[in-house]
Amino acid sequence: MAPAPRDRHTRLRENRSGTIKFAIAVHGTRGDIEPAAVVARELQRRGHDVRMAVPPNLVGFAKSAGLCSVDCYGPDSQRQLEAEVFHDWFKLRNPVKVLRQAREYLADGWADMSATLTRLATGADMILSGTTYQELAANAAEAHGVPFAALHYFPVRANNHILPVRLPLSLVEPLWSVAEWSHWRLVRPAYDAQRRALGLPHSRIRAVRRMVESGVLEIQAYDKVFFPGLEAQWGWKRPLVGTLTLQSATDFDDSVNSWIAAGRPPIYFGFGSMPVDRPAETVAMIANACRELGERALICSGAMPLERTAATLDVMVVPSVNHAAVLPRCRAAVHHGGAGTTAASVRSGVPTLVLWIGADQPVWATQIRRLGVGTSRRFSATTRATLRHDLRTVLESGCAARARQVVSLMTPPSQSLTTTVALLEELAALRRGGR
Repeated sequence: MAPAPRDRHTRLRENRSGTIKFAIAVHGTRGDIEPAAVVARELQRRGHDVRMAVPPNLVGFAKSAGLCSVDCYGPDSQRQLEAEVFHDWFKLRNPVKVLRQAREYLADGWADMSATLTRLATGADMILSGTTYQELAANAAEAHGVPFAALHYFPVRANNHILPVRLPLSLVEPLWSVAEWSHWRLVRPAYDAQRRALGLPHSRIRAVRRMVESGVLEIQAYDKVFFPGLEAQWGWKRPLVGTLTLQSATDFDDSVNSWIAAGRPPIYFGFGSMPVDRPAETVAMIANACRELGERALICSGAMPLERTAATLDVMVVPSVNHAAVLPRCRAAVHHGGAGTTAASVRSGVPTLVLWIGADQPVWATQIRRLGVGTSRRFSATTRATLRHDLRTVLESGCAARARQVVSLMTPPSQSLTTTVALLEELAALRRGGR
């Protein structure tokens, strides 16, 4: 259960004694892993015993963040992301095929992940997961008799703040129940099989309802400025702490900074881990649109399989950048609308163009428009002409001025981290004190 706010730090000092053992298991792309890695590193720095598990393709990334104990957890998340059901679901005309592939996608590796987490959680004081596969982690926590907490990267519980139109809560709850039921139908076979393997009783209610009713601590790792009123609706049960980010330097920072300094501030383009069809054509589209506007383009290739090419005065392509250092030096940021990248672009004070691909990205695109700091479009509907038009919109309207105003409303990353770690330490310490 989430700790009540009254005398939080007093109770923490009274209950915490010695090293706390944390089992942190998170699946997804880098955008899912990074917030948990930030928390894990800080817990480790404070002297706690932290064991983390991430997808095999991101073990190196987690270790590079400074974590001492990192295991493989589930299937390769990049390969999952490139699956047809994720990015081409709208092209699948057969609903039976869609449901079958969606169930296979969600259940892929469930049993192996449960085994990994069961081993990881032996002797642990609590389990922490990300947004995906949290039902799996909740089962493991129940089997071990330890508290469970989850990091949410966008609002996934019933609320009236992310729907296309604002509805009364009396209507929102039934709509959300339908969505929860649909998800439950997809994961239930794997969920039930896991509970049997762990010796847990059969669950007669949906996994989400089970977590909500048990008072699981669900830390909202995004900034409250994006969803005004949500904090008042949820209160301390789902604390909005702000974005968690490493803000790590990269091997390309020096060359990027030198290139930026050689001309006028560029426009940043990056699509994170998202699979982009015809990446070479995408780069050409970006370069041509910027050239027609007299702008420079800094392109972060991310997951796009592009060969390194020499930078010109107007175009530079690099595998990765430090958003915290680079984005404030750009005229605008164009990206896929991932939670972390959206927060980084807004925090940098530059206007934003979101070219969303899937998942929660339309939610962030909507918030960018609502805040008045940019605009958005579906990536698959983007052409050279629409890109040129959208860039003019964010560069020439009042988006830039509004973006500079919104910066002060963002939670400092250090504050987000301190709040999150305090919540987790307290929850684990309360459990130890109640043994």
